[in-house]
This record gives sequence, structure tokens and C-alpha cells, in this order.
Amino acid sequence: MNRIKALGLLLALFLVVTACGDGSNNESTNDSDLPEVDLSGTDYLVTIKTDLGEMKAILYDQTPQHKENFIKLAKEGFYDSLIFHRVIQGFMIQGGDPESKNAGPEKRLGSGGPGYTVPAEIRDEFYHKKGALSAARQGDAVNPERASSGSQFYVVQGEVLNDASIAQFSGPNFAAIGGALQYLRNNKPDHDLNKTYEEAYNQGGDQAYEAKVMETLDQLEEATGISLNKPEMSEAKKEAYQTVGGTPFLDGDYTVFGQVISGLEVIDAIAGVQTAPGDRPVEDVRMYISVEEMPKKEIAEKYSYDYRIQ
Repeated sequence: MNRIKALGLLLALFLVVTACGDGSNNESTNDSDLPEVDLSGTDYLVTIKTDLGEMKAILYDQTPQHKENFIKLAKEGFYDSLIFHRVIQGFMIQGGDPESKNAGPEKRLGSGGPGYTVPAEIRDEFYHKKGALSAARQGDAVNPERASSGSQFYVVQGEVLNDASIAQFSGPNFAAIGGALQYLRNNKPDHDLNKTYEEAYNQGGDQAYEAKVMETLDQLEEATGISLNKPEMSEAKKEAYQTVGGTPFLDGDYTVFGQVISGLEVIDAIAGVQTAPGDRPVEDVRMYISVEEMPKKEIAEKYSYDYRIQ
């Protein structure tokens, strides 16, 4: 068997890889249920200027390695004049490839970086609602630790979901399963599970193969070290995805390390541009990123940002 079957097909569509106005946290959560937050300190406000407008974002303290790295690169001017090289309407906008600064229209982009990766800091409380600032990375088959690109990031646009759409995002993580199957075949070709899946396919085709994979998820997870199930979605997540929207199929697979708190309409503008094959905009959309240290209270008041809602 020389192909990954239907369980792995989502991988190619959904993975965000390296070689590969309105406040964004306006869910109507009851204030009495939220913890108190100390706003006496300072934070970094990120400004992402583009040809189509300006976005403001904050970076999460709970993802310190990503926060420190992004601030460092921004202060160095690393991102200035890079382009959003991958744009998909209803999904996300991606940039941060240093090779994009002077790239001709035919140059293939998406594999560049600063020469290092950042260890994964995937946290359940940070998810892919609209405006989420997230780290791109290579897929599980070659990157089972889910380490992030040192510089490439994407900003979520996504779509507003209904109850039926949300229901499919708990339980088996089919993108992760596809990556685990590929990882097992590439890195542990003599593992007994490969033979088990081969026999199932030979005896009953796709249906038997898929059934056997689902039957042995625990063993596949143990063999690869890749988490293959998504937990039941919290009510806060459901509310966010049903109001501002997002891309929940990426939750748990990529590090979300910040959030756009002003300029969500700019994401829509960039996502809506005409693209060439490979999802690169026909007309380059450049970015200029700066960071400014400001009192948290000022950020909260100026941008109507509630630090209690991540």
C-alpha cells in the first residue's frame, strides 16, 4: 500500500507549513464568570502595517518563547517589506518568509526562515478564532514535536460556524491521524501496525483500512507520540466560532501565540485579493511590523480589549 487513504487527505488541505477596527475578543461571556486580571503592568502592542491597512495585536505571556522571538524579530526589522505569500479566502493569511522580500513573481515561497525553529507551546485556551496569530510549521510526518517556524506566521480569517459544523471538531483528529500514518510508514516501516493496515486494506479496501485505523488509534498514538483526538469543545470556544468565526480544525496542532485586537477588516481585505496558483497574491501585499511597550490598562481601554478573554 503506497498511499495514505481518506483519513489522511485532510492533511494536505489544512496544514499550514513552512516548507510548507473591531476588537476580536468580543464574545458575550458573563463578566462574573471571568477571573480578575492585574492591569498594572505593561505589555507589547504589535502593529502590522500592510498595503491594505493596519492591524494591532497582543502576544500571549503564556507562550513566552514565541512572544520573545516575535518581539526580537520585529525589533530587528526582520519582517519589514516581507509579503503575505500564502492567502486563502475563508482560511488564513500567511507570511514571514525572508525569501519573499525581493522575490520575483515566479519564485516559490514558503520554505524560508531565520535558521531555527521554536519549540511548540500549544495551549488549549488559545485557539484559532478570527484574528488568532499563530506559528506556521512543517507537518507531523517530519516534525512530530510540532516545533514552529522561527519566523513564519499566519493570521486566521476562517468562517462563522453553526452547531453542525462545530460538532465535527471534537473526537478523532483526522489531520493528525493522516500525519501519524505517514510518520509511521516513513520512520518506522517495520512496525507491526503498518502490516496490520496493509492486511486490512488488502482484505477489504478503503473501508476496512479506515475501520482498522480507527480501531487502533490508541496504538497508533503510542507508536508515534502524536495526539490523535480533539477534546470536547468548550462553551467559550463554541461561542467564539459561532460569532467571530475561525478555523477550529487547526486547534491543538499549531501554536497560537497572539491575537489581533484591532483591524480584523484588514484580514478580510488581504484574504480577498486575487491569487495565482499556489495561493500567492498576484499583487504583493507587504508588511511592516513594529512593537511598542504600553501599559496594559491603556491597551485594554484604547482597543476595548478584555485581558480576561483570550
